Amino acid sequence: MMKPQSLERFPLHLGLGAKAAPQPEFTGMEWFAAYAERNAADGNEGRLVSQYSFSENWTSWERHPVGDEAVICIAGEITLIQELPDGIQKVALRPGDYAINPNGVWHTADVAGHATALFITAGLGTEHRPR
Repeated sequence: MMKPQSLERFPLHLGLGAKAAPQPEFTGMEWFAAYAERNAADGNEGRLVSQYSFSENWTSWERHPVGDEAVICIAGEITLIQELPDGIQKVALRPGDYAINPNGVWHTADVAGHATALFITAGLGTEHRPR
């Protein structure tokens, strides 16, 4: 039997054939390139399940060009900011709330104090730009 893992330290990959694959410990932004290599065979259908805690507003924007991203607030309050064709939209999330960052939409977030969120991301080809 597998021992419990911390999602914040050891993200999870959901792949083809309804497979769930624990990932190595998250070590920083460089981790994502190795993640993409490890799970390349799942292509656009692979999903990264991760959890992060924040105490500051995000310093960059990101977008996911191959699929939507679900963001579930677990603790605190996080405000997603999405750059939509008709303008900027802000969505405040509290524990138990979720929102979706649509495929290809630039997004960032503001944090009220401290917040933790769970992300289910179609991460292939994720792009970043400064905020």
